[in-house]
Amino acid sequence: MTEHHHHHHDHSGPIAIGATAARVVIGLLTVIGIAVVAGAFLLWPSKQHIDIPLPMQNAGGGAVQTEAGTVVLQDVGVCGSPSIGKVFADKPEAPRNTNYKCQRSLITIDSGPHEGSKTLLEIAPGPGQPELKAGDEIRLVRQTDPSGTPLYSFEDYSRGLPLLLIFLVFVLVIIVVARWRGFRALIGLVIAFAVLVGFMLPALLDGKPAIPVALVAGSAILYAVLYLAHGVSLRTSSALLGTLASMLLAAVLSWLAIEITHLTGLSEEQNTNVATYIEHVSITGLLLAGFIIGSLGVLNDVTITQAAAAFELAALDEGASRREIFAAAMRVGRDHIASTVYTLVLAYAGGALPLLLLFSVAGRSIRDVLTGDAVAIEIARSSVGGIALALSVPLTTGIAVMLARPFGHKRLPVPAARRARHARP
Repeated sequence: MTEHHHHHHDHSGPIAIGATAARVVIGLLTVIGIAVVAGAFLLWPSKQHIDIPLPMQNAGGGAVQTEAGTVVLQDVGVCGSPSIGKVFADKPEAPRNTNYKCQRSLITIDSGPHEGSKTLLEIAPGPGQPELKAGDEIRLVRQTDPSGTPLYSFEDYSRGLPLLLIFLVFVLVIIVVARWRGFRALIGLVIAFAVLVGFMLPALLDGKPAIPVALVAGSAILYAVLYLAHGVSLRTSSALLGTLASMLLAAVLSWLAIEITHLTGLSEEQNTNVATYIEHVSITGLLLAGFIIGSLGVLNDVTITQAAAAFELAALDEGASRREIFAAAMRVGRDHIASTVYTLVLAYAGGALPLLLLFSVAGRSIRDVLTGDAVAIEIARSSVGGIALALSVPLTTGIAVMLARPFGHKRLPVPAARRARHARP
């Protein structure tokens, strides 16, 4: 075996890196991880009781209770039956007012204290009103009137089973195509959802500052999803460092964008309801948190690709310098930026289509439309995400190159490097 064979590396994974670089990466991520845990401890929401907002209360001031129901009879006829919303065993009472017609729905109650009984819904036709058909499964709001008589009203269609089937198909396809890594990614999604529901939303509801809450929640999500989906390695760690730095940048840019554009968020009905009924929650804080968390997915996609590209290029050519690896990985990154920016902007535009449709028939100037609060939020969100996305590419690529080709690494001469790549032990 010739001497140059001792330079051969197994290219099935990342090439070996210097111990100093490894210690720096592990140390940085450990410090950030400790800071995230400390931040979660300091920002953890209290157990204070918050009253249910008025539109979400039942007649008694408690939480709205819903029950399952099935439409067994649907027709258009004379309305005004005294049995509307009431519980009965067989047939509703005849209408007393014959002046108007509407859609009448006979419903069987399939759950709760009145399971097996029936109720009657009368729905006047109009925009936003449900068009029920016999056999439809629905959800009914169960309340009581001041005299204690139970009353039922239409809440929504029952979507439990269809949604479950769609979700199971999604899980199956991810696992079949991505296999074990796809399964781990799904576990990461569950953890991300748990962080949002168990920490971030309660902390915001508790009045904690939005940027620290979003940064702590986002960091915890990134640690979980990246290491679960891509394994614990320095390649993944370089992507994680790049994503964390880009998320911090997105937080600063989001704050700056909201401050200089005076975005209020009150153009959206949900935000108005929050401002009205949960007064201690900051709407601009909610906007900030939404900007930060919304950028994580696309940042993660780009940074893991850049880290993988840098490590693979370094492994394929041991004679390449850091500058050459960086330049080659950036060529990959530029293509990725171009395609991902379209994804980012079009995703927000798709969500705002109903709003844009209303503006298109309002006769207002395009300037007024674009600078109005509702559309300006989407423009700011897309721009902040795009800036963080673009800057994450050189940032992550630089980190990955330093790990894949650390200082002190002995470059092989180009001919020796080529021979090493083709050598067999």
